[in-house]
Amino acid sequence: MRKTESVMTFSPLVVLALSLFTIAIVEAAVTLQPPVKLQWQYYKRNTSCPDAEVYIRHQIEQYWKQDKSITPKLLRLLYSDCFVTGCDASILLDGPNSEKTAPQNRGLGGFALIDKIKQVLEQRCPGVVSCADILNLATRDAVHLAGAPSYPVYTGRRDGMSSSSASVDLPSPSIPLSKALAYFKSKGLDVLDFATLLGAHSLGKTHCSFVEDRLYNFGNTGKPDPNMDPAFAAEMRKLCPPRTKKGQSDPLVFLNPESGSNYKFTETFYQGVLSYKSVLGVDQQLLFSNDTLDITQEFAANFEDMRRSFALSMNRMGNIDVLTGYAGEIRRNCRVVNKK
Repeated sequence: MRKTESVMTFSPLVVLALSLFTIAIVEAAVTLQPPVKLQWQYYKRNTSCPDAEVYIRHQIEQYWKQDKSITPKLLRLLYSDCFVTGCDASILLDGPNSEKTAPQNRGLGGFALIDKIKQVLEQRCPGVVSCADILNLATRDAVHLAGAPSYPVYTGRRDGMSSSSASVDLPSPSIPLSKALAYFKSKGLDVLDFATLLGAHSLGKTHCSFVEDRLYNFGNTGKPDPNMDPAFAAEMRKLCPPRTKKGQSDPLVFLNPESGSNYKFTETFYQGVLSYKSVLGVDQQLLFSNDTLDITQEFAANFEDMRRSFALSMNRMGNIDVLTGYAGEIRRNCRVVNKK
């Protein structure tokens, strides 16, 4: 059973769906299991920086008022970190062959904000708060401002000391559903986590290059993806013209045109999937299995269930292969490892 600070209750249909995935359910309650290696309020209880989470939250609130796009940027940054070598902030390291230079990570943002938060914390309590914890806590606070419930982030992570673009194996947005599910399973997550975390595409943008195969040459057929609504495909082709020349621009488009620049979590993402109006192929494939279809229908009709499930899955993702104890280090600068 998953445990958290409070019980999160789901509607009967989601309970039925969850039971398909061998997740323990008692009286419609689904809870989180706190990670063995991490602690609740680690900095408040064990360090000289008891207000670390307060400092981070303040910085996020101030930044979010000026640029709400920081929420999807941090979500993608955290995903790109945790799903490669674990939640060790290796994605933040600079270098010509670092993870951030990998093709799959093109367009990542949010680095400057993490730098700013780290500088504030280093001034107040140097050498205490890891970059990995900062990224997890900052993302949690930004997600909450965008309409998702706040969720417990257990802390005490340490930072990785290496980063290599060769280690980046993030799946393509056009990956077949079976392979996408297998990828999530390899990280200790399940099909509910998969369908839920795709809900991050409720907000944010992607490059047209990640969509053009669906618009012009799906499966090397020379035709659009038949699983995309024709009218929606026509609209997308206007935003993403064929790239036929070297150096041609690669525009950005909203992942969920219905929410657009509002940068808020809404049920319109899942409703778009049901209407065959997903931008990314991996999102549209939520209809391709009974399990993910059931979840998609539930979240489209009862968005509160999605919000609660998102909190659970974000917590679980943040616990992938964390470093604690004597592993790793506490970087003084999130972009470089400490000098010996």
